[in-house]
Amino acid sequence: MTEYGAKPSVAIVGFGLVGRVAALELMDRYQLTIFEKDPQDAQTGAGTLAAAMLAPLAESVICDRILAEQGLKSIALWPSLLKKLDTPVFFQQQGSLIVAHQQDRGDLQSFEQRLKPLDEHQATRVSQREIAALEPELGDKFNQGLFLPCEGQLDNFAFFTSSYETLYRRGVDFQFTQAANIEADKVNGQAFDWIIDCRGVGAKQDKPGLRGVRGEVARIFAPEVNLQRPVRLMHPRYPIYIAPKPNHQYVIGATEIESQDANDITVRSTLELLSAAYTVHSGFAEGRVMSLNAGLRPAFVDNHPHIEVQNNVISINGLYRHGYLLAPVVVQQALSKGLL
Repeated sequence: MTEYGAKPSVAIVGFGLVGRVAALELMDRYQLTIFEKDPQDAQTGAGTLAAAMLAPLAESVICDRILAEQGLKSIALWPSLLKKLDTPVFFQQQGSLIVAHQQDRGDLQSFEQRLKPLDEHQATRVSQREIAALEPELGDKFNQGLFLPCEGQLDNFAFFTSSYETLYRRGVDFQFTQAANIEADKVNGQAFDWIIDCRGVGAKQDKPGLRGVRGEVARIFAPEVNLQRPVRLMHPRYPIYIAPKPNHQYVIGATEIESQDANDITVRSTLELLSAAYTVHSGFAEGRVMSLNAGLRPAFVDNHPHIEVQNNVISINGLYRHGYLLAPVVVQQALSKGLL
């Protein structure tokens, strides 16, 4: 174990979103070793496929008030977390816009009715003129919508790149392409003062009730499109979101599919995502498809994050579709069990 005068040793198993947030919180006080089964540049985890929207009010439609309120707290933590990085990462909190075509007006009304007010934060109805003021290129497309001013987003690709580079410069020991075996106070036979299990769906065999929830996304380069904030379009099957990233890149996805199929995105989903985006803004027609991906997000039956502590092993899992929204506050809760 740790010699006198040395920093306590911590193993982080899993270098996805939760593992990175935990590592950034601990890097100045602990000697970190990170175990990750995939290569360093792999882009297959939920954190790389997500739109990284910070949308507690919109998510309150499908989650309970406690999680939505945690999401509000978590948004406030992101700026200080991003300041730990050596290179800047795009972050904004300019609200999000919910729109619907005339034929889907009932879906918009249903969405509004299911929103849970969070303290002083609530949605406001917006007219065609107000939509045009928020997003000038959508003013001639929609005459009804909702504006959720408390919401934001960040650039997940930049966060993944910058977090790795920052931790590498701090001397973190990375063990990529290493399937980790956690046993007592050891990982692959090496002893640590603390072990943080952040494997997500990879821990399914050890976590009864853990399942994967499929998400499918397209990343598009569309120089003819200029959107300033995330936009959700009410859709007959499920809401479609469009999240703008730097340099005219857009992540287009659907909220969730109850399936544990981790295979490539289907033709049906591709057509639905891209055709829906085109109905929002015709400029997507001349865009370039950078990637089409599908992945699984870890979730338990209650769709709540679970923190478990056994001896010196802290497990963080089940962030469901709320990864970026909840990660900072959930990680702080977990690390407060003995490391913070």
